[in-house]
Amino acid sequence: MADMYDLIIIGSGPAGLAAAIYAQRAKLNTLVIERAMVSGGQVLNTYEVDNYPGLPGIGGYELGMKFREHADKLGALFAEDEVVRVEDEGAGKVKRVVGEKDTYEAKSLILATGAHHRLLEVPGEKELSGAGVSYCATCDGAFFRNKVTAVIGGGDVAVEDAIFLARMCSKVYVIHRRNELRAAKSLQEKLFSLDNVEMVWDSVAEEICGEGQVDSLKISNVKTGEKRTLSLQGVFIAVGITPESQAFEGLVEMEKGYIKAGEDCATSAPGIFAAGDVRKKNLRQIITAAADGANAVTSAEHYLTRH
Repeated sequence: MADMYDLIIIGSGPAGLAAAIYAQRAKLNTLVIERAMVSGGQVLNTYEVDNYPGLPGIGGYELGMKFREHADKLGALFAEDEVVRVEDEGAGKVKRVVGEKDTYEAKSLILATGAHHRLLEVPGEKELSGAGVSYCATCDGAFFRNKVTAVIGGGDVAVEDAIFLARMCSKVYVIHRRNELRAAKSLQEKLFSLDNVEMVWDSVAEEICGEGQVDSLKISNVKTGEKRTLSLQGVFIAVGITPESQAFEGLVEMEKGYIKAGEDCATSAPGIFAAGDVRKKNLRQIITAAADGANAVTSAEHYLTRH
């Protein structure tokens, strides 16, 4: 028979690891299930983190390892497995996590599986990720002060990124495959009012270029076939984010794949909480993921006290 845990945390990014730390301090019998035995989530792929309080300029990998080391120091228990589905018998009853390797049972769950940025799938994207290629203007924009950058995408996030970058970059190209944006009209008006923003319509990226660091972007017009090479130092890709929530379909309420949960991280299913980028919220950063982890454990404690 499987061990019965007070709490199972699914995911070991900043949200999951923060939850593990708080759970250990709360003396909850806890298991963290992670996809691979390298904790940290997306932060591991971040070259430099300049907005985590007290640790300016720390490498993403180093920060992720610090999260894991802290959890290990407190005695957190980890299992490597790919979660296939979760079975819930209701309030006050067992939550069963079915993985590819084993099945696990707990009185409460925290879903902290994160989300991944959609890729362009063009040459140079993966090779130069963290070396001029970014998926987060809020995280990395400050590194491109007085430099030339491009934002690829046409939705709200892309336009917000371009507006944000225009405050500090000498020039911002906005590259969109269509001849009009999908973003809110108010955002478009703000974008079009900026003198250092150039719209590049009906165009797609073909290759991100540079030897160890981005120095140019090759684009192509989808209507005319005209090709251009833009000299720049940064490429911000904003073509969407996909939450890692497939294993929880039918378990909790979602909106566009994101788990609906408030600041207390409580989902529609009693005893199941969501933390980090998989949760529906406005800001997805390392610090907000960590805060979610803490809130989720506090909510889980209250739930366990009542049940």
